[in-house]
Amino acid sequence: MAVTFSELGSTGLIAARGVDAAGFLHAQLTSDIAGLPAFQAQYSGYCSPKGRLLATFLVWRAEDEFLLQLPEALCASVLSRLAKYVLRAQVRLSEASSEYRLFGVAGSAAQSAVEALAGTAPLRMHEIVSSRGYRVTRLSASRFVVLAAAQDAAAIRAALAARAEAKSESAWALLDIEAGVPAITPATQDQYVPQMVNLDLIGAVSYTKGCYPGQEIVARTHYLGRLKQRMYRIHAPAALLPGDALYSAAFGAEQASGAVLAAAPAEGSGYEALAVIQTTAVASGPVTWKSPDGPAVELKPLPYSIPE
Repeated sequence: MAVTFSELGSTGLIAARGVDAAGFLHAQLTSDIAGLPAFQAQYSGYCSPKGRLLATFLVWRAEDEFLLQLPEALCASVLSRLAKYVLRAQVRLSEASSEYRLFGVAGSAAQSAVEALAGTAPLRMHEIVSSRGYRVTRLSASRFVVLAAAQDAAAIRAALAARAEAKSESAWALLDIEAGVPAITPATQDQYVPQMVNLDLIGAVSYTKGCYPGQEIVARTHYLGRLKQRMYRIHAPAALLPGDALYSAAFGAEQASGAVLAAAPAEGSGYEALAVIQTTAVASGPVTWKSPDGPAVELKPLPYSIPE
């Protein structure tokens, strides 16, 4: 079919509501939250004081309400950490995973399917439209995310099934991999600065917004030196898992040259993944999976260019 949909059951939401919500998140996340217009979405990250990512988000804004979309497995720990910094700010933080359901819609006819469901569809990238009780944002020319109240999930499922082929959540994860959108999970928390997973290349890092946890390290990485690691898209013949080690002859048998960040079954055979790899390993020859003499992985293109 020309359109597919996936229910994003393992994706969670953290809500930040109140008059100080924008200012609070602006002082915590890597992107320019204060400059994010109402009914607009934006990728962002949350770092430790050492500049290592604890989570990545798609941030949804509607006036003074923000919803942070991230893997549900991280919601409790990230919410607990954020709550420590609320202090006197007029912002209410809560886990909103049970309040809402998320659906990904993709394909050449995705816009028509969204319009049939919600009565309208966003035309610009990351624009959010609110209609018929649903919120919809556009991730690309052929990908949308629908957010709705949990009680409407069955109705959405039925409406989308009439126009689209149901796919697993891993099929949506594969589309994120193809788009070069990183997802931090429990296996990869607190390991990478934002630029290592290409957050700077998808508009998720601001270098002019001021302080946030880890900001000095993120800024120093940007201004003072060339990155030794970047995120690449790879294909392997067997099941990859987040945290799997990658090797290269340039680094010898004792030292891994990279690791898998996120993976999903590929169309046809094998697995595709986003992996953070030493740039010199990529430049010098084959990168192998799990061991120096393991199967070589294939580098696949991303929709954006990685700086030299």
